[in-house]
Amino acid sequence: MKVLLNDGLEKEGLKLFQEAGIETDTKKRDLNGLVAEIGQFDALVVRSATKVTREVLEAGAKGKLKIVGRAGVGYDNVDVVAASELGIVVKSAPYGSTNAVAELTIGLMLSISRNTPQAHNSLKNGVWKKGKLKGTELAYKTLGLLGCGRIGQKVAQIAKRGFDMEVIGYDIRPCVESGIKFVTKEEVLAKSDYISIHTGGKDIIIGETEIALMKPTAYIINTSRGSNIDQQALYKALKEGKIAGAATDVYKEEPKVEGAAFKDQLKELDNIVLSSHLGASTAEAQRETSTEIARVISGYLLGGDFTNAVNAGENIEVEKKPVYTMFIHHLDVPGVFANIDKVLADNDINIRATYSRQIGKSGYAIAIYVLHKKVNADIINKLKGIPNVCNVKV
Repeated sequence: MKVLLNDGLEKEGLKLFQEAGIETDTKKRDLNGLVAEIGQFDALVVRSATKVTREVLEAGAKGKLKIVGRAGVGYDNVDVVAASELGIVVKSAPYGSTNAVAELTIGLMLSISRNTPQAHNSLKNGVWKKGKLKGTELAYKTLGLLGCGRIGQKVAQIAKRGFDMEVIGYDIRPCVESGIKFVTKEEVLAKSDYISIHTGGKDIIIGETEIALMKPTAYIINTSRGSNIDQQALYKALKEGKIAGAATDVYKEEPKVEGAAFKDQLKELDNIVLSSHLGASTAEAQRETSTEIARVISGYLLGGDFTNAVNAGENIEVEKKPVYTMFIHHLDVPGVFANIDKVLADNDINIRATYSRQIGKSGYAIAIYVLHKKVNADIINKLKGIPNVCNVKV
């Protein structure tokens, strides 16, 4: 097995691949190089720099490519539709940066509340300002979360434990165990002193209509996606004082090269704090992400594990189709599975998944078949009659 790490990887991730017996290549390829050589690799791992286009995926599908890994949360730079059409699994590593993004979110809340970046800039320019930079405290305020997944829940935890904030949230799949009080999106907007976005995706979550529901003293925090906020609506609201302020780490259009000019019009405003997409940019997050992506790529290549797959269910339950299990005790020798599969196929029964493990040390195994149809007594008897099959249970 061979993996191309086109945007590099921390040494901890490289070590896990090595321990799994998987060869790694960290040489950077441009688009033409990827198209020419990707078919030699079983897996491709990228960060945000490499664009995994349909052309790249088609070239890989003609060769050995089985999986693409995005070492991070988002996977906008991977053509997931093309990958699915070509039978290539796409996985991400969303958990390694959870704490880093949550901490930055709280940091931005503090920065915009206490005007610390403005004070810093003023002092750097030799001007002492104090009275004009009077701020507000987080303690006992209401934090509203739009998107309450792993990052939103971590933000809620810090806000509640560290600042005694009341946390309310809206999510299309509310998690009652999170400790967040779930309400409607409209309630989050109307009641919150701080609104933090953690939804991902490309949809606009806050636009002119949503801003109109907010308190004039409220702040918006965005460490999710630049496209989640209507940038023109936000600019207008901040300039006209319809909300108190905002802090953002992400933008609809971001420079692609280190040192490039930042042209977003939000930089013209004083009631906003800006950071340069630093959410996952910590040594700890990079290390955790590298080991996470190494584990999930190795797991798929060596054991068929779908954990963290974004275009295939991690488990059958997410497919929401009825399934039925059948348990077969058999001698672990060649030919048994082929004969079982034939009986099921002859009876128009589709095998959704098969799991098999040796049991004890006597050369026998238990195979668990997950089927799309029930098996009747007649089929069970036929299966029991297969050579080397000991028993069949449903």
